Amino acid sequence: MNGLVDRFGRTHEYLRISVTDRCNLRCRYCMPAEETELASKRDILSFDEIVELAALFAELGIRKIRITGGEPLVRRGIECLCEQLAAVRGIQSLGITTNGVLLSEKALALKQAGVREVNISLDTLQPERFLGIALRDEYDAVRAGIRAALENGFQSVKINTVVMKGVNDDELLDLVDFAALHSLNVRFIEYMPFPGNRWSQAQCLPCDAMKERIESKYKLAPLESRDALHGPAVDFRVEGTDAVVGFIATMSDSSCASCNRLRLTADGRLRSCLFSTFECDLKTLLRSGADGDLLQHAIAASTFLKWKGRPPIEELLNVQTRSMTAIGG
Repeated sequence: MNGLVDRFGRTHEYLRISVTDRCNLRCRYCMPAEETELASKRDILSFDEIVELAALFAELGIRKIRITGGEPLVRRGIECLCEQLAAVRGIQSLGITTNGVLLSEKALALKQAGVREVNISLDTLQPERFLGIALRDEYDAVRAGIRAALENGFQSVKINTVVMKGVNDDELLDLVDFAALHSLNVRFIEYMPFPGNRWSQAQCLPCDAMKERIESKYKLAPLESRDALHGPAVDFRVEGTDAVVGFIATMSDSSCASCNRLRLTADGRLRSCLFSTFECDLKTLLRSGADGDLLQHAIAASTFLKWKGRPPIEELLNVQTRSMTAIGG
């Protein structure tokens, strides 16, 4: 097979692998407000299964893997998995997205295991507000995790901030100040609807409005050179600093036309889009004894059928899909 290309000509080289649906925070934009049923241990892919599938994806042209959750650092032995994935032939970049709570104790081991990029969720610089968003008093632990990531010299350390109007949008400039102080890349993400997160259009601040606010203080210079493995953010250099600001406009101006990403859920299902209603059950195929060729044909077929773009917002609100923590961030 010659790469993972869909019917619209998009080549896919970036795979996000969720390793758990469990999390040690309860962020309001990610976790359903009501109790949700978690997958059983047997339903979650083992490390051996993840590595086997990753190798098949790499043979099909995947060059970048990002580990996600839930919260990936709550999975015991995550460093061992990262070491195995970093050694998969063809994988050029291994990253992890974390809420940072356990990062201070895991950062060195992750770096030694071959993780090159760390994205850390931080939605506020105010401890009391953090508790209101995450429903857990872990602000100091997250800040310690950020320090540990910087001290251990990862190739890339980025801050992910979900912006919610009336909740934390008054901190945009503060977060850019923080990024400038620590020479970080901070990425502002539009609030997205998922089952149980009580999304409303009124709380969704478009990236254009975010950028306008930031430009009231800072001059932003577009970064035009983008790696083929780059994610969905549109990046700007904050002039006069070493900071970068990125915007992920999933709701107001999606990057569907250039999407190069696939997602493997913790329970072994391949999703070609975060909002997709279709999943290819690779786990069942793998556990039923399917050989590599059959698995790769299933992967390629699922990729080929990827839709052109997400549905309009009014349709998206009625889509019956899984919560963000079940899909993988």
